[in-house]
Amino acid sequence: MSVLVAVLVVVAVVAWACSSGGSGPERASSAQPTPSATPAIDPLLAGLRTLAMGTASPSPTPSPTTPTPAARPRRPGEPCAEGDLVLSLQGGKDQIYAGDARPAFIVTLVNTGPVMCKADVGPRSMEIRITSGADRIWSTADCVSGVGTETKELERGVPYVRTLSWDRRRSSADCRTTPSTALPGTYVATARLGRLRSGKGVFHLR
Repeated sequence: MSVLVAVLVVVAVVAWACSSGGSGPERASSAQPTPSATPAIDPLLAGLRTLAMGTASPSPTPSPTTPTPAARPRRPGEPCAEGDLVLSLQGGKDQIYAGDARPAFIVTLVNTGPVMCKADVGPRSMEIRITSGADRIWSTADCVSGVGTETKELERGVPYVRTLSWDRRRSSADCRTTPSTALPGTYVATARLGRLRSGKGVFHLR
């Protein structure tokens, strides 16, 4: 009887062990979320994230347009502004110069500004240049004696006029060589003052 009771106890213990060993892992695995499950999003966190994204980089608030300060009125006697000057050149009556005839030119400078202004019309500043193609033939800025400046007061609308003639000889900046006579051909004369350029005066030497 004692032996039978002992056997029954052993069988019962083994059965209990098997049953608990099979059900234990299932409980553990059922408690863990499956990899494919989508985590729930907390509405409060989602709202905070949206608020943070909206305030992280705020769009710039357009600033009011700064009014442009009014330009200071020009005073009489100040240097002329290039935008107020009109430079022009006119050739002589004949565009063909034969024999020893010298080409002649008339240069005018007009102040269109509101008040009288001053401009340097010396041979270096207001240059008359003669070219033939890319060849620089003659210029009033070459071989200038003295300071080469001449300041003039230009009243509004009253032109400054300069007349000059060309002796048909070439010029150079160094003035160390005897100038040679220009060959027959076509030439172009222009007046220059700073960044201002007159129209081209085309003439011919024969």
